[in-house]
Amino acid sequence: AQAGQGFGLQQPQPTVSVTVGETLTLTCTTSGDGPLGPVKWLKGWGSGNETVYDQTGSFPRVTRAVGESNTDFSIHIRDVRPEDAGTYYCVKFCKAQGGVDEVFRRGKGTVVSLRNTALVPGMVAAAVGLCFLLLLSLFVALCMRRRKRRGEAESQCLAGPAAMGSFSPIPLRCCAGTPGTPSSEVPDAESSHLPSQQSSKEDNDIHYADLQPLPAAPWHGRSPGTACSEYASVRVAAK
Repeated sequence: AQAGQGFGLQQPQPTVSVTVGETLTLTCTTSGDGPLGPVKWLKGWGSGNETVYDQTGSFPRVTRAVGESNTDFSIHIRDVRPEDAGTYYCVKFCKAQGGVDEVFRRGKGTVVSLRNTALVPGMVAAAVGLCFLLLLSLFVALCMRRRKRRGEAESQCLAGPAAMGSFSPIPLRCCAGTPGTPSSEVPDAESSHLPSQQSSKEDNDIHYADLQPLPAAPWHGRSPGTACSEYASVRVAAK
């Protein structure tokens, strides 16, 4: 009892957070002269506590941070597992009558929490998959838009010549007579090019017609029995 009056035990870590699979370090130091007895690490307190480290035991995953030290009892726990979460106490024991170890001094305890990284790869994979789907959707939309524009351009190109050539071809007839010449007396295109045995002033005149269809003229003001003509005849003196 007299030897333990100046004894001190420091457990400075109130909380520690560690990732699964990493190494956990728990700090505990002593000062002054203490009674005869070991220093142990316990997980939990009370009847359900578990001995994590004992100077005389074998603990494969637990090692001393400073070996053979009489004042530094910090430990390393390798390959941390989910079941390692809990509250850890650094405890100084003393020898009682009959060689039984009794608690002499204990630290305030260190609460160990674990960061589970198992969710991180899943979240990353989900984010990558979502980005891939978004990029794929954008690519498909761009392809469809480009195809639509190309189709519209092709339809406009095809509609242009179709609009220009929408009129059916009209057989041409060369008119070599006067505007009053009946249609039955006007020679056809082949006979008009044959050499004429007789020539006259009227034969030297050239008649041509604008073949563009004219809009229908209103019937009012037209003399009864007047025939409707779609062409205009112009007489030009031949040179």
